[in-house]
Amino acid sequence: YFLMKLENSFYRNTDVVHVSKKLIGKVLVTNLSNHLTSGIIVETEAYAGIFDKASHAFNNKRTKRTEIMYKNGGIAYVYLCYGIHNLFNVITNVKDVPHAVLIRAIEPLEGIKEMYRRRKISKKYRLTNGPGKLTQALGIDKNCNGKSLQSDTIWIQDSGIKFLEKDILSSTRIGVDYAGKDAKLLYRFHIKDNKWVSQN
Repeated sequence: YFLMKLENSFYRNTDVVHVSKKLIGKVLVTNLSNHLTSGIIVETEAYAGIFDKASHAFNNKRTKRTEIMYKNGGIAYVYLCYGIHNLFNVITNVKDVPHAVLIRAIEPLEGIKEMYRRRKISKKYRLTNGPGKLTQALGIDKNCNGKSLQSDTIWIQDSGIKFLEKDILSSTRIGVDYAGKDAKLLYRFHIKDNKWVSQN
């Protein structure tokens, strides 16, 4: 069983689209309140910082919320969407280059019973097939914002899971129509025919 936390050098790659694709098949793990939960990343979206109209940091926007995006890659960026859903992003690239990858869906691996409890549901297919669902299932909230992905509470590891190149599809991102031409960028990656990928 091959198991290794991704090193900071993985996240500090200057090509956020490359990192977004490379995260497919990696395993997102949380160890919170004595519960280990994890899932295989099956859907991601890249956000290319100050030049990407869909990014929170577009046009070098620096606010209390986005400041975290300007740190060195390898930390968690968790923000509240519509005042309800916590969304989990991985900060990539180096200091002052605010790139991020949104983790949109995972395929549950460990701690599934605990995921159901946190999600307050019993139907399997709805457990982690969306960015707000997976954070709830894994217990990811604002407390994880800014946490190092080298920590013992939240991290991403390589468990040796490989998908064929032809099964990793790229498409436009979801819900970023406001970004004009940038909404058409093929910055979303997902596994073909995987039932855990979010519903568009």
